[in-house]
Amino acid sequence: MIKLIIGNKGSGKTKKLIDMVNTTAAESNGSVVCVELGDTLTFNISHKVRLIDVKEYSISGYGEYYALLSGICAGNHDVTHVFGDATLRIGTRDYEELADFLARVKELSAKNKAEFIFTISCDESELPARVFETAEKI
Repeated sequence: MIKLIIGNKGSGKTKKLIDMVNTTAAESNGSVVCVELGDTLTFNISHKVRLIDVKEYSISGYGEYYALLSGICAGNHDVTHVFGDATLRIGTRDYEELADFLARVKELSAKNKAEFIFTISCDESELPARVFETAEKI
C-alpha cells in the first residue's frame, strides 16, 4: 500500500510524517525505515527507526530512489513501513515520472507486504489522476 501526504511548502507535511513515523515505530512488530534528503529529521525521529539520508549515498532521480527502496526491502525481510520525505526533491518535479515511480513502488509494496508513505510538496491538483490510482492521499 502506498500513501501520500500532499501539500504545498509550509502545510505541515513533515510534522505529520514525523508523528506517523514515531507512532508506527512504537506499534510495529517489524522494522520501520525513514528516508530523507539531508539530516533534518535526526532529532525528531525515534531511535527505533532506521533513518537514511539519501545524500550519504548520492541518490538522485526516481530510478536510484527505487533501487534504494528495493535494497531496503531485500536486505531486511521484516520491514513493515518505509517513510519518504522530500520525494520530489529526491526524484524530480516531473509528475509523470512520479506516477511511474509510484506504480513500481506499489509492486514492491505488494511483494514485500510493506507500506510506503511519501510526502509530496505540491498542490494536489497538479498531480496526474493515475497517481491516485496507485496511491491513497492521507
